[in-house]
Amino acid sequence: MTEEIKVIHSSGNVFSDLGLANPDELLVKAELVRKISKIITQQNMTQLEAAQLLGIDQPKISALMKGKLSGFSTERLFRFLNAVLLRCGNCG
Repeated sequence: MTEEIKVIHSSGNVFSDLGLANPDELLVKAELVRKISKIITQQNMTQLEAAQLLGIDQPKISALMKGKLSGFSTERLFRFLNAVLLRCGNCG
């Protein structure tokens, strides 16, 4: 006997679908972190170089690169994105 698999369509925001608080803010933060991480990787920056550029310590870069959003405000992530974009000449 085959069990039917239920498919639920996404709202377009996984954080909302999971019932998390402030889903729109989490989605914005996730997109900012994705862009920052992508540029850091494309520029072959070490975590130490990225930490120095962004004025934070290496463990925070590690957390950022792993997509951990807590501890980073949206404003701070925008500042980080601007810093990495300036370093690479708006490569993002």
